[in-house]
Amino acid sequence: MDVRAHNREAWNQRVAEGNEWTVPVTTEQVAAARAGAWRIILTPTRAVPADWFPVLPGADVLCLASGGGQQGPILAAAGARVTVFDNAPNQLAQDRAVAERDGLDIELVEGDMRDLSAFEDASFDLIVHPVSNCFVPEVRPVWTEAYRVLRPGGALLAGICNPVQYLFGPEAETKGVLQVRFEIPYSDLTAMSAEERERHYGEGSEIEFGHTLDDQIGGQIDAGFVIAGFYEDRTPSERLAKYIAHFIATRAVKPSA
Repeated sequence: MDVRAHNREAWNQRVAEGNEWTVPVTTEQVAAARAGAWRIILTPTRAVPADWFPVLPGADVLCLASGGGQQGPILAAAGARVTVFDNAPNQLAQDRAVAERDGLDIELVEGDMRDLSAFEDASFDLIVHPVSNCFVPEVRPVWTEAYRVLRPGGALLAGICNPVQYLFGPEAETKGVLQVRFEIPYSDLTAMSAEERERHYGEGSEIEFGHTLDDQIGGQIDAGFVIAGFYEDRTPSERLAKYIAHFIATRAVKPSA
């Protein structure tokens, strides 16, 4: 299966459905960001700490796999020079719509988060990467490419799925039973049949991958980053959240030369 093509179409459809991660920010939120009152999220609910950001006016920011008209427009309104990079054209269209509506200057680039060859080395001061690398089978290329395109002293802010959430089958929600069923690393392609996946998640749903913490956090360190910030988050409505925070956010810094 061509995972990238499949997930591109899946997210195009999510936009049509009005999925929460495809709904753009409002004009009021953009106006507040212009006035200095703003927040963004990398994970379901918790705002990124303010001290994780550089001075935004004039900063070059890459919103990596971050379409949907959410993080990019807010950071642009706060003064950053923003590029939004995403695999799904309809997600990028949400950012375009906000930019046109509110007079923002945002560059839009379609592509695979594992391949940032569209950008020169040391092009950005900040990379914002909300939870999304669960949609690619290999995550380490994401970190090595992010390191390459960051300037020395720049930071990568990343939202990550705690792999523990992939241990349990979809029955955990439908039957209320948490029973270990799968191994980590996890892949939708091998863990269940297409029929089972469609039955639980719907026709054409995204293909997901549960990466190990060795690849998620160790991979950032191996790419050259220094982990300088960390927090956990959860989706309160999900059954697993009663027992453990199932999302992680990291701030990884590229050391100055």
